[in-house]
Amino acid sequence: MKLSTLDKKEIDHFSKDSADWWNPDGPFKPLHRLNPARIGFIREAIVSHFGLDDTPIKALKGISLLDIGCGGGLVSEPLARIGAAVTGLDADATGIKTAKAHAKSENLSIDYICGAAEDLAAQNKKFDCVLALEIIEHTSSPEDFVALCSKLVRKGGIVIFSTLNRTAKSYALGIVAAEYVLRWVPTGTHQWNKFVKPSELAELAENSGLTLKDVKGMMFNPLKNEFSIHPHDVDVNYFLVAEKL
Repeated sequence: MKLSTLDKKEIDHFSKDSADWWNPDGPFKPLHRLNPARIGFIREAIVSHFGLDDTPIKALKGISLLDIGCGGGLVSEPLARIGAAVTGLDADATGIKTAKAHAKSENLSIDYICGAAEDLAAQNKKFDCVLALEIIEHTSSPEDFVALCSKLVRKGGIVIFSTLNRTAKSYALGIVAAEYVLRWVPTGTHQWNKFVKPSELAELAENSGLTLKDVKGMMFNPLKNEFSIHPHDVDVNYFLVAEKL
């Protein structure tokens, strides 16, 4: 397995908690909180782009989807439930084992693979939609990683990124508050200098043959204890959608 965009230190950091992916009060608690907003945004983006009927329970039926850095399957499972043919990819063997076991317990058919995006690109695999959620800030080379995402999406398909902006606000909330004050995530989970600005990610996408479609923010409401999509505020968390023309 090639490791050109994988950061082994990052993999090791997350793998120590991999058996606990589905514990809503465990080390991945913030991702459980993020999930309703994430799934809603992803579903809407796919339905809108491909002109699908949003009314059926299986709204994403017929859509092939790659979830890069799938972890224990927090995003893969909900999308499989609404009809997508999901491939979940992660370099953490324990995480993939956890994902497979949970999918089996839920009677869901998801193709989980322990490996790197480079492996699938070398096999010339193509998907209608590629997800890169909260992962680019953990790669060794964002430029190479975005290029891989572009290789893995078919023409006419989309890549959906979500990550953290590199701002003073993201440092205060994404690192100081989340890691040291609220203890939402283990200390050392994020490195602020590896956060990527929307303008930088858009440029990387365009340099890789992708065309920018949409950028939206994601905000946390402490009163409701939930995340929601924001049309303009990208100071901390944000989504970027790009199309392969």
